[in-house]
Amino acid sequence: MHLTILAATGRTGLALTREAVRRGHTVTAIARDPARIAVPGTAGLQKVAGDVEDPANLAAVIGPDSVVLSALGTDRAGVLSAGAKAVVAAGPRRIIWLGAYGTGPSASPASEVLAKVLGDRLGDKVEADRTVLAAGGTVFHAGMLADGPESPHRRTVGLDAAPPFDLTATISRDTVAAAMLDEAETPRFTGTVAVPVAG
Repeated sequence: MHLTILAATGRTGLALTREAVRRGHTVTAIARDPARIAVPGTAGLQKVAGDVEDPANLAAVIGPDSVVLSALGTDRAGVLSAGAKAVVAAGPRRIIWLGAYGTGPSASPASEVLAKVLGDRLGDKVEADRTVLAAGGTVFHAGMLADGPESPHRRTVGLDAAPPFDLTATISRDTVAAAMLDEAETPRFTGTVAVPVAG
């Protein structure tokens, strides 16, 4: 399968890229500085310069046979929604987008702390999720991300079966990456929010 990974230099993007290569997929890893994609080159890995705020740039890289996995994060409002719109406009076969548990459809009264932390980026996250969902993509609402190995007991559930939002709960990036790749390989949550659970 041909996978296109956005934000491949971030910690979650690197986890996605490593796991996708390990699983034998053909991978186009996109980053503003592809030299920083710290995954050994293989025949199935292409490292490409790209900017989610440049729709023409993304359209030149994302093909109609691509399954796009985004680990895009930002410290500036507007980037996520611009990236989501650019990816949708590029017309890939599928989109699997990393969002944040406790925002948008998964928000709860306990999410108020998260809203204060994200500030003006909260609306950007919610808009990006809506754009991807409206295009039939899958949005993963993961809890607080941490480093560490993939959980041997991991599973992915729909939003209706997800545990209550807990700002103190963490999930490893490797676990989230594996869950997102499972969805790329065997779609179960098309057009909906999925929640990776560590155990």
